[in-house]
Amino acid sequence: MSAPAVENTTQATVVLVGGHESDRAEALHALTQDSPLTRACASGQELEEAVREALIGSELPVCVVPMTLGRDPKLVADAARTLAWVARTAGPDPRIALAEPFGTAEHLIGWLRAAAGRAAVAAARATDADPADVAVLVTANPSNPFDDAELFRIARLVQVQGRAPWVDVAFHGGDPDVQTAVDRCRRLGARRVALVPAGFPLLAPSAISGVLAARIGAALDRLRAGEDGIAAGLHAEHHNHSHAHSHSHASGR
Repeated sequence: MSAPAVENTTQATVVLVGGHESDRAEALHALTQDSPLTRACASGQELEEAVREALIGSELPVCVVPMTLGRDPKLVADAARTLAWVARTAGPDPRIALAEPFGTAEHLIGWLRAAAGRAAVAAARATDADPADVAVLVTANPSNPFDDAELFRIARLVQVQGRAPWVDVAFHGGDPDVQTAVDRCRRLGARRVALVPAGFPLLAPSAISGVLAARIGAALDRLRAGEDGIAAGLHAEHHNHSHAHSHSHASGR
């Protein structure tokens, strides 16, 4: 990401927690620049330390946003387990809110459809080729069989619902890796292969900022009404994997 995307105008400390989709939050740190009330961390011990520091550092509520694009339900559940422990041990009025995840699989399909269509058209123009001869590779870091399989499902829906006629999947250092997938596409007749990341570079900083503002605002509204979101987050992993197995769709924004 080329520029910070978070302008924290809420009365809260915001913690962005990342998993495999953001390389354990490495891709999120640029979002926190010039925003002293926003920080990024990986799940587990890093999240616990970040939340405890935020609680000690100010009287503001702490809003944790699981930074998944829809392929990491474990991130939401892990964050909820950590926050449940912190809330139990932080004394009365822990001031912690767990926001809805940044994105769902349905969001990711829409974002990838737009990006894949643009990439196919741009690659075709660059070589004076037909867009039908351009293969789009959706790329991501490998994780676990369930989340990796979900990316194949998402790519298939991007292909049938979007403007890119040829969409496949590759993993950085996984199976298939990017070079193997590119070679396969070329053997099958692709004149150009365009890479589209299933990660946060997919979105403009302004888009990221807008989604975050919506998630944080809703979480703080619920916290003021007495609902911290932690109990709902504890069920996220089982709920989303069950939906993936039955081919149901995740809920929209």
